[in-house]
Amino acid sequence: MARLLRFIPDGGSLVEVTTRTIQSRFLLTPTPELNRIVIGALARASRRFKVGVVAYAFLGNHYHLLLGIEDADQLSRFMNLFNSKLAREVARLTGWKDKIWSRRYQAIVVSNEEAAQVARLIYLLGNCCKEGLVARIEEWPGVHCAPALLTGASLQGIWINRTQEYLARQRGKTPDPQQFEESETLTLVQLPCWKHLSPEQYRNQIAHLVPQVEAAAEAQRKESGKKPLGREAILRQEPTAEPQRTKKSPAPRFHAFRARVRQELYGFYAEFVVAFRAAGETLKTGDRTAAFPIGSFPPHLPFVRAIPSAPPAWA
Repeated sequence: MARLLRFIPDGGSLVEVTTRTIQSRFLLTPTPELNRIVIGALARASRRFKVGVVAYAFLGNHYHLLLGIEDADQLSRFMNLFNSKLAREVARLTGWKDKIWSRRYQAIVVSNEEAAQVARLIYLLGNCCKEGLVARIEEWPGVHCAPALLTGASLQGIWINRTQEYLARQRGKTPDPQQFEESETLTLVQLPCWKHLSPEQYRNQIAHLVPQVEAAAEAQRKESGKKPLGREAILRQEPTAEPQRTKKSPAPRFHAFRARVRQELYGFYAEFVVAFRAAGETLKTGDRTAAFPIGSFPPHLPFVRAIPSAPPAWA
């Protein structure tokens, strides 16, 4: 099946990004070292490409990010740096020789409705509880945004400079692994619909959401009769193991609360596709001046960028 065109509405948007490991293997099984690397890579990519990180949750075989971005090119560059760095480090830690990610990341635009944005934040907060892995978010041993959101604290991670490490080895040195660790600080940004809140008010909103998420997960467990897997069992998972069963469901093109808003987004996307295909037909004739829509990636041509006239909508 052909990939959907990458599309971000004019002015930028909040997007939910999901990436899954190859064959859903537990290659992201938490360890203290991997946790520091994940935060460091996320912080470096965020800082370099000025992407606002709102929330995140990393499970054993996939992760979710909630990001504020300006256009599809910014997201592409951010994800290229983050996923490529994380893949190389995961391969080193696990010894896995095949590719790490099953396919390109999936990005879903979230509307500017408060209900839609809060729903996606709740969804990310629930990752680790709703899957029956742990009973409480604080028990999750991996990288999760809840502690930082509840305290407002910045997170410290590391970026391992493999280039300098390689050059040192080329000079015949046996480098200390920690010698090439560069400290990175990740600071989260507020959900766009709540950007008017003070930091204290924002933390209070999160503090109200976390118990709701945990209560919903507990109710689900009581209904199913299943107990959470537990922290110790999670840490004992073999990273290269493949789950017996993987739950997958079709992802929507957009996250919106009201049907009218969802239809508008689909309409914008439909117009975008029509314009892109028309320009593509023109390009096939050899006319490299074909007018591709703003925000698109023309085949073998530079990204079509708008001239910024205002701050992005998510900021």
